[in-house]
Amino acid sequence: MSAQKLFLAAIEAGFPPIRSGDLEVRLAATPAEVEAAQRLRYRVFVDELGAKPDAEALRTGRDADKFDGYCDHLLVLDHAKGDGTAAIVGTYRLLRRSVAVAHDGFYTATEFDIAPLESVPGEILELGRSCVDAEHRNRPTMQLLWKGIAAYVFRHDIKLMFGCASLPGTDPQVHAAALAYLHHNHLAPEAVRARALPERHVAMDLLPAADAAHEAAAAAFDARSAIAALPPLIKGYLRLGGFVGEGAVIDREFNTIDVCIIVVTDALSAKYLNHYSRTAGQPG
Repeated sequence: MSAQKLFLAAIEAGFPPIRSGDLEVRLAATPAEVEAAQRLRYRVFVDELGAKPDAEALRTGRDADKFDGYCDHLLVLDHAKGDGTAAIVGTYRLLRRSVAVAHDGFYTATEFDIAPLESVPGEILELGRSCVDAEHRNRPTMQLLWKGIAAYVFRHDIKLMFGCASLPGTDPQVHAAALAYLHHNHLAPEAVRARALPERHVAMDLLPAADAAHEAAAAAFDARSAIAALPPLIKGYLRLGGFVGEGAVIDREFNTIDVCIIVVTDALSAKYLNHYSRTAGQPG
């Protein structure tokens, strides 16, 4: 996409930039900004988390795929680091149904059967490729990212959000308690329950539910410990009332175990919606 087209698309799809001190959240408006976000993703996913880059990623130092060309790229910039692309410290990839159907669909569909999600009337939003520079993994940066997502949700009247969220490594037994906790406590209602594709399906109910019937069973997991072991991003989705789909997927390319996160925006609390509609400058 040309620089002019990307700039115009960002204006059309976006919202006024939101500032908090030196931090700002907005959509990428130039190819250079998208490429900077891809370089940040490479540093986090490959250098830090052990993803396996293909030859093109190794050559360019960027994590990129076909979906990047038609997604919106949410950015957090720290202006204390300077101007331009050097200020980009966080990113999230956003893809609306109305855009996906005109191109090659959703990334999540490569791992999960999302037909139940696609049956929801109105606009739906895929969230993906979330990452933040190590020095900025703190509350202010994450809050600003979520303010940006909230502003985007209001801008496009999003009814449902979903996407792949990851646990590190590729051994499900390492995350048996966390996966079991998600399955037993946060499984999505049948009407919006995405499922891991049959050929990639990994069971999540690896341990029995920690209910009264299993209190004395050594195999039962401790829910409090399981919650503590969840990645912060997944815990954030759960705080928004999020669910998980049925089954997990091992992504060997990214060295992760993925679950499908589903958030019905109507289920978000009025307190949350009102807070972010005010801070994002959107009508409440």
